[in-house]
Amino acid sequence: MTSHTTHLWRLITWGRTLARHGALQAIESNRNLPLQVRRLCRVARFGTFQPKVPDYAGAFTAIGPAAIKLGQTLATRPDIIGTEAAYNLLSLQDQLPPAPFDKVYAEIDTSLNKPAAELFSHIDPEPVGAASIAQVHKAITNEGKQVAVKVLRPGIREQFARDIETYEWAAAHLEALGGEASRLRPQLVIANLKRWTLRELDLRREAASASELKEAMAAIPGYDIPTIDWDRTSGRVMTLEWIDGIKISNMEALKAAGHDLEALAKKLVLTFLHQAIAEGCFHADMHQGNLFVKSDGTIVAIDFGIMGRIDRQARVWLAEILYGLTTGNYKRVAQIHFDAQYVPNYHNVDEFATALRAVGEPTRGKPVSELSVGQMLDSLFAITRDFDMQTQPHLLLLQKTMVMVEGIATSLYPGINMWDVASPFVRDWIRGELGPEAAIADGLKKQAETLALVPDLIRRLDQQLPKKGGAPEPPPLAPVKLIWDKSERKGSGFGTALMLMAAAAFGAGALWVVQTLS
Repeated sequence: MTSHTTHLWRLITWGRTLARHGALQAIESNRNLPLQVRRLCRVARFGTFQPKVPDYAGAFTAIGPAAIKLGQTLATRPDIIGTEAAYNLLSLQDQLPPAPFDKVYAEIDTSLNKPAAELFSHIDPEPVGAASIAQVHKAITNEGKQVAVKVLRPGIREQFARDIETYEWAAAHLEALGGEASRLRPQLVIANLKRWTLRELDLRREAASASELKEAMAAIPGYDIPTIDWDRTSGRVMTLEWIDGIKISNMEALKAAGHDLEALAKKLVLTFLHQAIAEGCFHADMHQGNLFVKSDGTIVAIDFGIMGRIDRQARVWLAEILYGLTTGNYKRVAQIHFDAQYVPNYHNVDEFATALRAVGEPTRGKPVSELSVGQMLDSLFAITRDFDMQTQPHLLLLQKTMVMVEGIATSLYPGINMWDVASPFVRDWIRGELGPEAAIADGLKKQAETLALVPDLIRRLDQQLPKKGGAPEPPPLAPVKLIWDKSERKGSGFGTALMLMAAAAFGAGALWVVQTLS
């Protein structure tokens, strides 16, 4: 087990790195953070040169892969960190320096069932994209087919495991502060981040996710996913068909090619809603570098390392919440929050409905260019804080992806009204799922399932019945021993001053991230 001394040293190093890039300024001015943390951040930046314009991307890149994944998450939240910071962090998505090609080729050569020379006639040494965990090279198979080869960065698994262990250590100490830090449940946030990134570190899982979503979206026109070449795919290497298209961020090229940007924006919103609400499985990394437009107007998505999943009951609640907000049925939206146990029952439903109305009414009927969905979510989070609603880690991906989709859609067509586009889809889905026919079919299905469970129900009824509530069981938390436990501090070799500096670095690296993710 890594010692407190090692964790402290890493955190101090990271804190100083953040300070040198000006990335602690937002923490010191954030009134939602504990006063002692803001003060300790001043200690972390003591003696450093503070640039006028913070370079968040440079700071997270310098810290390492785990920090880069956190930075990528922050890039999807311009409603919290601001447009300039989000734009700065976008360079983390697909513009990082690549690993040396000889090391990458060695990974390909040793990770597949045959040597690379027997599988590929050519692999371009220059990558077409390089991110925090992997990089992509264009290649030609021995059969003459153009493909994209995604390869994990050499040593990335070991480096990530080392860094995430310190994030877990930091999150446990943050949560122990109690109050707002405890409500945000940073340990659960880091646990979920760890699960998501570990999936990204196994390219077979990403390939399976891409294949699954391709099947789910097969009947949806104008949306496609590259086909996986399973014979050239392993845990460290993934091969898929090459896509010729224009990046969705290249507005000038899209216009020159004659694409209807308004139609593309609406299609993007509707395909996301279909994935999240109808399928319960959605592409959760829909930044501009992962979306292309083919010559016929088809949107092609790539990079499925991060996938979001929502069970049926949560999807029903989500659809009703969205529809309730678009139609002004705030009482129903409030009731769903109580039914899902997102808001404790000691609060009043009607009071919560009134608070929702204060957020929802200013947004109705306005285009996104005038009012951001991200801002509305931010306001919603503020009132749920007043009603003691704990952070729901299983919804973080959905919230971030909604903001991401909104950003891309508005860049394509600033006049789009997200609610006007979403409302008909959500209404029809609710009607199909909760209408009379669906209710009868669902009832018959439940009866059949109940009959099949009779033997077990008789023996262990309490374990067979589903639990009430919208949140799934949380993932297990990493066991962490706190530094201020006297029995654990013996022999650490660090005094009070060093612990204060570590706390400052921790406040800079972990607290801001957890606050932003929530």
